[in-house]
Amino acid sequence: MLAAQFMALLDVFIVNVAAPTIGSDLHASGADLQLVVAGYAITYSVLLITGARLGDRFGHGRVHLVGLALFTAASLACGLAQSSTELIVFRMVQGAGSAVMIPQVLSLIQRTFTGEARVRALGAYSAVLAVGAAAGQVAGGVLVGADLMGSGWRPVFLVNVPVGLVLLVVGGRVLPRGGGARGARARGMDGPGLVLLAAAVSLVTVPLVLGQEEDWPLWSWLSLTAGAVLFALFCGYESRLARRGGAPLIAPRVLRHPGMGLAVLRVMAVMAVNGGFLFVLTLHVQGGLGHSALRAGLTFAPTAVVFGAVGLTWRGWPAAWQRALTPAGFALTALSVAAVGLAFKGGDHGGAWIYGAYAGVGVGLALAFSPTLTRALAGVRPEDAADASGLLATVTQLGQLIGVAVFGTLFLNRLESLGAPEAYTSSKALLTCMFALAATAALGAVSGLVLRRR
Repeated sequence: MLAAQFMALLDVFIVNVAAPTIGSDLHASGADLQLVVAGYAITYSVLLITGARLGDRFGHGRVHLVGLALFTAASLACGLAQSSTELIVFRMVQGAGSAVMIPQVLSLIQRTFTGEARVRALGAYSAVLAVGAAAGQVAGGVLVGADLMGSGWRPVFLVNVPVGLVLLVVGGRVLPRGGGARGARARGMDGPGLVLLAAAVSLVTVPLVLGQEEDWPLWSWLSLTAGAVLFALFCGYESRLARRGGAPLIAPRVLRHPGMGLAVLRVMAVMAVNGGFLFVLTLHVQGGLGHSALRAGLTFAPTAVVFGAVGLTWRGWPAAWQRALTPAGFALTALSVAAVGLAFKGGDHGGAWIYGAYAGVGVGLALAFSPTLTRALAGVRPEDAADASGLLATVTQLGQLIGVAVFGTLFLNRLESLGAPEAYTSSKALLTCMFALAATAALGAVSGLVLRRR
């Protein structure tokens, strides 16, 4: 399950460093290339909640395998695409497969494990969930740089095919194939709630992934406003449905679960910092410093490795440290991203100590994310697993998109105001963004104090 999740998360970011090669090979326009990168994120974000409810209704193991099969087939189609239009369509199908597959991972953990075993499983889940972003950048750089048999960018997608086929065979043998919970069948799919939420997420997601390239036209702001209105309508509808004794898409008791509100806020913050950091640093390393796709991808290796290691081991640290890990993680992230910006100051290439700053970002993000997710979900009842997994998976993805949109726009606007994109001006734009990311992480560090006082 975690291998499948890692593969799917890799594809959110693996295309970033391959985009220039794809553009030149398929003669794609800027808008086409943007949709190649963003199409996956759009369908993935919109369908996550639906995927979670499908698993609750028809069986998490069975639905996971269906999503994995769809993702694997779409990966093959992407790797063989002969035009940018084909690639855009198949990327969106890939995203749909991920949205069906990914929520089942957390739901099966919730339903299969209890006590300390669940905590360990959630630790592995959270490590894989966030390290996939940095690993995607690394893998994209390695595969494009290798240019296997002159195939260019195509192995970025084709590598999923053999892995997906193996996981389908193994998953078919070890995953539960039974139907969903009886309660899920009794309460149905909440069609109106699904439509309202999908429309709201679509109206928010599309301008977040396309608005920056289009210089934030009027339609993007109207879409964001309409998304906020529809989300308010969704909340009102769900509340009325719960009061009438119906079955809302997300059970109100999940939102009232101790610590869930704070967890949603912190997960959103840490993934916004993660997404913004990776995106902005990619722009600087490839655009400002002129590094190759391979070197740009390897830039993120220290962050990915350290994140995974900390995410898997933090539970074994002294008990007296546990409550302070999340705020300490946000604080370390703030210091480390600021150090990255200062290391590149003046157009420098960072020097040896930049790797210490990268490692600090990995440690900080892991401590901010993994304990938050684990504690929020450790006590969720098995019957609420689908609702909780869909909610937090959606928040995770929206956090990434918000980070890319906000900090990417800040970087590009700052770069444009400074003049031609070269190493010196790019480093100044990067420093501005890193300080903004540090401020966001600092807010995450104090968020628990603020909410608890209320």
